[in-house]
Amino acid sequence: MSEKNIRTAVAYYEAMNKKDLSLMEKYLHAEVRFIGPLGDLKGRDAVLGAVKHLLDAFNKLKIRAQFGSGEEVMLAYDIDFPPPIGLSRAAVLLTFQDGLIIRYELFFDARPFEKR
Repeated sequence: MSEKNIRTAVAYYEAMNKKDLSLMEKYLHAEVRFIGPLGDLKGRDAVLGAVKHLLDAFNKLKIRAQFGSGEEVMLAYDIDFPPPIGLSRAAVLLTFQDGLIIRYELFFDARPFEKR
């Protein structure tokens, strides 16, 4: 199942790069849980609401590596933000259920995004 899940994970992030929120929604389970340095959210609407703010903030996203095992996929990617943030490197561990992302655990250095 990992190859199909890898394709779905990549498609989700390609939709993010295109800033296509409606396409991204198709890859998320209704009960998806998002865990990241800046929050912990439950449910598709809550996750998409947070992602919408991200779509407005970055210029480009590029996947650097992808790995999968069973129901889990790990991606490493770069996001280019306007100054003063610039390039941000990130990784995500996605867990799938019924072919959809049910758990979304994001890893990145949150210091450039903290309000000062």
